[in-house]
Amino acid sequence: MKAYNDYKNEELREHLLSLLAQYKEYQAKDLQLNMARGKPCVEQLDLSMGMMDVLSSDSDLLCEDGTDCRNYGVLDGIKEAKELMADMMEVNPDNILIYGNSSLNIMYDTISRSVTHGVMGSTPWCKLDCVKFLCPVPGYDRHFAITEYFGIEMIPIPMTECGPDMDMIERMVSEDASIKGIWCVPKYSNPQGYSYSDLTVRRFARLEPAAKDFRIYWDNAYTIHHLYDDDQDHLIEILAECKRAGNPDLVYKFASTSKISFPGSGIAAIATSHNNLEDIRHQLSMQTIGHDKVNQLRHVRYFGDIHGMIEHMRRHADILRPKFELVERILEEELGGLEIGFWTKPRGGYFISFDSLPGCAKAIVARCKKAGVVMTAAGATYPHGIDPLDSNIRIAPSYPPLQDLEIAARLFTLCVKIEAAKSILTQRGEAVPAK
Repeated sequence: MKAYNDYKNEELREHLLSLLAQYKEYQAKDLQLNMARGKPCVEQLDLSMGMMDVLSSDSDLLCEDGTDCRNYGVLDGIKEAKELMADMMEVNPDNILIYGNSSLNIMYDTISRSVTHGVMGSTPWCKLDCVKFLCPVPGYDRHFAITEYFGIEMIPIPMTECGPDMDMIERMVSEDASIKGIWCVPKYSNPQGYSYSDLTVRRFARLEPAAKDFRIYWDNAYTIHHLYDDDQDHLIEILAECKRAGNPDLVYKFASTSKISFPGSGIAAIATSHNNLEDIRHQLSMQTIGHDKVNQLRHVRYFGDIHGMIEHMRRHADILRPKFELVERILEEELGGLEIGFWTKPRGGYFISFDSLPGCAKAIVARCKKAGVVMTAAGATYPHGIDPLDSNIRIAPSYPPLQDLEIAARLFTLCVKIEAAKSILTQRGEAVPAK
């Protein structure tokens, strides 16, 4: 295809008028499609329905060690659940603490505890004049929402295909003791789908932060969320690497079964050093007597072990893979060669990251919404929702049925073309149609 910048002005204006006519046809369809978040679709939720049958009123609810899951106690989580989550997270069960249903909740609690009581005896962040966090961008909006809520200053760190800019990170954390942490989605990152290289992980483990209470918030949300059996990303295990580097307390590692079993009804865990766990247990003992052990047992009985969980995720991949491939095919068919948009092709996770021409992302998302397709707000992948280039858009293919997804993807590419043509004409000082 011919690049938009190679169009002559009158040619591009005529092309834009044709695009706007196509857009009116979409508006007439009265669409109501939602691609705003990476929600599992109905077919994915159906995969876990057997979990509802593994426990009943006449089930034995005792663990292998005799623990009665119906009663109080077991702050760390039942042994079987710790073993299952430890295998999923590639750590020793002794380094695991099982929480409730949400890893996001653990991350919030971890930040909150640091604010009010400090980290392993350090000064509580609320008593400090300034607290900063590093935020790889584009990144996960809910991470940024937590640090924003607590009034923590967020510093954007550019992402590369190998992970965040480690030169910048190493320099900043070694020089500034007010930097207390960094958000990371190290495998199939949200939204780009990148996985950190071996070198990146090793450099993280060997950081020399000026702040003793600096921690890496390692949200390994998509640890077994591959799209392909024969083409998967692999990640060095960060806890072992930190221990090897002499920095055993440097990282908090988070994961959950939220996109494995039922979102909102899964189990979540934190893995970290024994020193960090002791600090966390002290606070947690004031917060709860123990989390939902019946749900933990339900997950163990249903999956059996990590092999059962991996086989379950293959069925998820069979549902997700055609959706990702459909979106990628339409992006290539409609936008390939136009030089007005660039997108990632992840091998796992839940998102495709799209970059439009600068200054166009908000207009693209707004135009999609006017035609009945809701997407994640442009800028959401940056702290405070401010993308300085106004170019990044997160595409979430998981929830819509394939037929609806194709309509939404083609409308999206149409909106990209309209806003790109308008932007180029405006930059050339040419008149642009109002709608």
